[in-house]
Amino acid sequence: MSRTPRTRTGPGTPQPRPGKQTQTPAATPPRLRRLLHQDRNDPWAVKLLPRIVFGIAAAYTLFTLASQSGSSFVTVGTLIVLGVVVWLLRRRVQLLLALASTTIAAALTGYLSAAGDAARWNTGAAVSGQAVFGYWALAGMALLGAWMVKNHPGRRGVTVVLADVILVIASVVGMFLPEAGVPVGFLGVIGVLALRGDRAKAMVTRVTARLRLALDHRRPRKATDPSDS
Repeated sequence: MSRTPRTRTGPGTPQPRPGKQTQTPAATPPRLRRLLHQDRNDPWAVKLLPRIVFGIAAAYTLFTLASQSGSSFVTVGTLIVLGVVVWLLRRRVQLLLALASTTIAAALTGYLSAAGDAARWNTGAAVSGQAVFGYWALAGMALLGAWMVKNHPGRRGVTVVLADVILVIASVVGMFLPEAGVPVGFLGVIGVLALRGDRAKAMVTRVTARLRLALDHRRPRKATDPSDS
């Protein structure tokens, strides 16, 4: 005769509650099946399929454009690098603004210096090259000067934009006076960095406080004693 083993139930062994059945977790379907099924209640699959389609189309378009010529390949590569940089700096708005402003300022100053040389019928390329490199060095100095200050009182990107605007104006002056373009730009960039710096703000605060004290001393005091009135 076969004996059935007895199960020992102690005080610490869990016992199933009456009226409730143990349920095994349902197996989740694989991601490929979810993607192909396109259930409306599955937002992951619904959003992923259009992204894959547009990504493949964009990659094929860029590959077709880049394979046409060498210049097209360089252009597409530059655009891809710029897109990656913008995506990486999407949370640092001030740095992205400063880099964009510096790039535009460098392009504008180079174009204006070349246009000035062409208008003057200047055949000496050395003068034009020195002016362009001077403007580019000033643009880099504005970018570095805004980020070298630890406690910048204002927005750093706005400081770089103001310096670049003055630099473009200096390049316009350099179209008519080639010897004065770079010095004017240097003075303008130094002035912007000084005015937007921490020391300038502290100095302005001190001067404002002293002016307020001087005005308070000059104001007539009100009579507190009735005998004085």
